[in-house]
Amino acid sequence: MIEDIQHAFEVLKKGGIILYPTDTIWGIGCDATNEGAVSKIYALKHREEAKSMLVLVDHPNRIGHYIKEIPEMALQLMEVNDKPMTIIYPSAVNLAVNLINQDGTIGIRVTSDEFCQKLISRLNRPLVSTSANISGQKSPSFFDEIAQEVKDQVDYIVKWRQDDLHRARPSSVIKIGIHGQIEILRE
Repeated sequence: MIEDIQHAFEVLKKGGIILYPTDTIWGIGCDATNEGAVSKIYALKHREEAKSMLVLVDHPNRIGHYIKEIPEMALQLMEVNDKPMTIIYPSAVNLAVNLINQDGTIGIRVTSDEFCQKLISRLNRPLVSTSANISGQKSPSFFDEIAQEVKDQVDYIVKWRQDDLHRARPSSVIKIGIHGQIEILRE
C-alpha cells in the first residue's frame, strides 16, 4: 500500500488522474482543487460538467475548509451514521470551480478506507471520487468489472485491493440545506 500511495501522490501532484479503491466502489480521482485534472475526469467519463462529482476527505475536521458553513444537521448525521454517506453541502469554497455544482453545492464524504485516508493526508487536499465507469454505464462493484476503456485513460491504477471480490455498493447521498432541510437522494 505504501508504494501505491507514493505513486498515486506523484501522479495527483502533477495534475493526473487515478483509478483507486474507496470505502464504497472503485473510483476515478484527482486533486479536487485542480481544475485541469477535474476536466480530464469529465472527458474520460463523457460527462457534462454541469453534473458535479463528489470529493473525499480523510477527517471530518477538513470539511470546514471546503464549506462556508457546516449545517448542524450534517454534524448530527455524521455522529450517528454507520455506513458510507455522502452529504451534499451548500456554499462550497476552495475547490476547483468546475467541480462545484451550479447551485454552489458539493458532495463530500469522510472516507473510512485506510488507503484513501493516507493518500488524502499525504496530498493534504480532498480527492475527487466518481464511479469508475463511463457516464450512463453500470457502476463496477469490484476491479474486474471496470471497463478497459476507463483503465486505459487514467494515469495510474492503484494495485491495492484489485483482487477484492467483495461486491461494493455506492454510498447513501443526503442533501442538506443551510437551515437543516434534508433530502435523501440515494439510500
